[in-house]
Amino acid sequence: MCIAGCSEPPQKELDQAQGAVDTARAAGADQYAPDDYTAATTSLQKAHEAVDQRDYRQALSYALDARERAKAAASAAADGQAKARSDAEARITALLARTQQLDTRLAAAESARVPARDLHDARATLDDTRARLQKAGTAVTAKNYKEAINQLDGVRENLDKAIVAVDAAMQHPSKPKRRR
Repeated sequence: MCIAGCSEPPQKELDQAQGAVDTARAAGADQYAPDDYTAATTSLQKAHEAVDQRDYRQALSYALDARERAKAAASAAADGQAKARSDAEARITALLARTQQLDTRLAAAESARVPARDLHDARATLDDTRARLQKAGTAVTAKNYKEAINQLDGVRENLDKAIVAVDAAMQHPSKPKRRR
């Protein structure tokens, strides 16, 4: 039976392996489990090379390996995607709270008649943060969690600096320029 089974390409197994690789890619394995996905595609490529060399036994082995690796990649991608989603949503939530803190401090500074020029940079940071949070939210909705996380890089630090600057401006407001 092995002789008969090894005398022609293992097309069924190659098709199954290709289907598993396609499913893994659709699940985001190329993004969220790149090592597993690469291993699966490499095994599939080796299976095709073995077929080209008419080594059908080796082709079968690589095809089966590719299928199993692709299934593992799809599973790892689901886990990676869930973690990335959780990370993105947690960052958004934390930054929304910090944005609210900056907004509250800006309102207090304006009430205390801190000159607008002293608050300009903090206002710009607030506007930039809101825009980036909007883009991150859109990315999360599109299930592009890595892009959402990338949109939020450095935002916390910028918010913290802006809050410190507003607090300093409230303690030591600059004097208004006199007109002549």
